[in-house]
Amino acid sequence: MPIMEEPPRPAPPLPPPAAASAAVPRQRHRGTAVALVLVAAVAALAWYLTHRAPPGTPTAFGAASGDHGAPGAGPGPGPGGGGAARGAPPSTVGVALARHADIPVVIDALGTVTAAASVVVTPQVAGVITQILYREGQLVRQGEALAQIDPQPFQNALDQAIGARVRDEAQLDAARLLLARYQALLKEDSIAGQSVDTQAALVQQLGGTVALDRAQEAAARLNLRWSRIVAPVSGRVGLRPVDAGNYIAAGSATGVATITQVTPIDVAFAIPQERVTEVRARVGAGAELPVTVWDSARTRQLAAGRFSTLNNQIDASTGTVQAKARFANADGALYPNQFVNVRLLLRTIDSAVVVPVTALRHGPEGDFVYVVSDDQTVALRPVKAGISGVDDVAIASGLALGERVVTEGGDRLKAGARVQPADAARAASAGALRAGGRRAAAHAASTASASASAAAATSTPQARPAAGADSRPWGARRAAPQSAGGS
Repeated sequence: MPIMEEPPRPAPPLPPPAAASAAVPRQRHRGTAVALVLVAAVAALAWYLTHRAPPGTPTAFGAASGDHGAPGAGPGPGPGGGGAARGAPPSTVGVALARHADIPVVIDALGTVTAAASVVVTPQVAGVITQILYREGQLVRQGEALAQIDPQPFQNALDQAIGARVRDEAQLDAARLLLARYQALLKEDSIAGQSVDTQAALVQQLGGTVALDRAQEAAARLNLRWSRIVAPVSGRVGLRPVDAGNYIAAGSATGVATITQVTPIDVAFAIPQERVTEVRARVGAGAELPVTVWDSARTRQLAAGRFSTLNNQIDASTGTVQAKARFANADGALYPNQFVNVRLLLRTIDSAVVVPVTALRHGPEGDFVYVVSDDQTVALRPVKAGISGVDDVAIASGLALGERVVTEGGDRLKAGARVQPADAARAASAGALRAGGRRAAAHAASTASASASAAAATSTPQARPAAGADSRPWGARRAAPQSAGGS
């Protein structure tokens, strides 16, 4: 029985040259897209590693990063947790050491700068101002000329007084000579005694007239001197209230100038009535209490001086006593009516055990602090507070030198809670960020290198057959010899 050969299968049609050439760009674009997706994934991974919270940092839900689903993180209190979740991360707090320091006992108050003397220079005589001899804002000395009133009327009055005095003095001299003659004749019994007595009375009358003339001369001379107005005190002259050429009356309310004494200068401030006894005791003991004044922001010291005095009564409406301090003010830093912050130093407590003011807390049973132990847990320690300064407070009892106390973050603590000092937490966070950044950079570099290699391999075009080579599929090339042999 002859063997029937299976007829050869027809070869599949060859793709047109245009379709083959179009497949190469599609494969190239696909490889580029894959490379871009990989680069984006690497960038996202690097961002996550550099921005994630370090281990142990509390999140918004009260759990630490990296502790998702940790066993034992239930809400029940655990030993040493002070009511916190078992296994919860330590709280980050500010810590300070109890140390020895000097605590100044000060009284802070608001004060007003007042001039030691403020004088409105008014003329003593009336007249026309011929000269203004000062500049506005000028510092003048006592006795320095400020203005000149026309002196001619006063000079004329002085000349008249001098003339009247000279005339009356001549009449007095003549009357005295005549009285001497009458007295000589009376001894010889050549004249009546009544004539002698009349002449003696005339001498006395003329003596009174001469005395009156001398007083009028002195008044005229004084008016002439007052026509030149001088500074009664040393200080700074204010704005000019009158100009030359104006008539000014004696005792004018505005005057010709206003002088305020600024060196030295005073500061008035109020002291609470509870501190009056202590202030008086210190002053009575002969202590000179230093006083400093600061600007409104309490950032710059303006001057330093000494306490002067207390007022003689308490203001019932405010419960304070007015006090005054004096300052040299050589540099002119203090200005009259300026508002300042006053700090009066009463005494200084030496070598007291102090902690920052923020470490002292107040509870129903009194003052207390949180003490940090060696195992990084806190203990509530009752203390007795002493004098408080601006930044520190003295601890009279309950705290030893060198113990660590919590200054910040104590509101969320309880006795036995685990804590981490803020300095240590910052150092750990910085180390974790540096380590995470290095790992992210190395991973990104390796991933980018692998992505670039994959993209290059995917986007490489397929090799074209050489000229004259058979470009048919392998199955078609295999079937072609069989078809030729069968025929």
